[in-house]
Amino acid sequence: MNLSFNTRWRDELPGFYSALQPTPLHNARVIWHNVPLAQALAIPESLFTPEHGAGVWGGETLLPGMSPLAQVYSGHQFGAWAGQLGDGRGILLGEQQLENGKTVDWHLKGAGLTPYSRMGDGRAVLRSTIRESLASEAMHYLGIPGTRALAIVTSDTPVYRETVESGAMLMRIAESHIRFGHFEHFYYRRDIDSVRSLVDFTIRHYCRSCSMRPMVMRCGSRTSWRVRRR
Repeated sequence: MNLSFNTRWRDELPGFYSALQPTPLHNARVIWHNVPLAQALAIPESLFTPEHGAGVWGGETLLPGMSPLAQVYSGHQFGAWAGQLGDGRGILLGEQQLENGKTVDWHLKGAGLTPYSRMGDGRAVLRSTIRESLASEAMHYLGIPGTRALAIVTSDTPVYRETVESGAMLMRIAESHIRFGHFEHFYYRRDIDSVRSLVDFTIRHYCRSCSMRPMVMRCGSRTSWRVRRR
């Protein structure tokens, strides 16, 4: 079975991202993949055993239909407004189209520097990648929606944290990577047209039972949306 990917974020939300390629690690190799999740997504087992390197799991190749990009957003950190943030080490590779009509994002964490890396190095380490994988799967089996870990790659690339650690990548799967910070980014820039575009995109693809009037109601410094159920 061939995997099918679309590029709705890239095509429908210009100005919400920067297009770029992942930066591969040195001597990367796949050390684990999530068999039940891979089967649910109809991913061939052979894809996890590339002939050379780590393949798509290490950002070395792309699957047909993928178009990698880093998303821009803003938000708060440690209780204070931090302004523009964005994907500092993660890249959205593409949105897999499933047979049931739904889509899932393939998001590669630790994929290298992006325009939103700020002071970071764009990398992830094996230790924290394993921890995130265990936590995300625990959350899933507790019935709490979130990202899920699909595959882990380790490498010989040194990454400097408190000590020198092994550079790694994590392929994360989620129904969407829309963040509250995407709305904040454009709202605080007073770009209401972009906020409206993002709201329409969200409803169109993730909340089809809703419809929204093409209007903004302003109340002082707040913006509220009138939503009606079909």
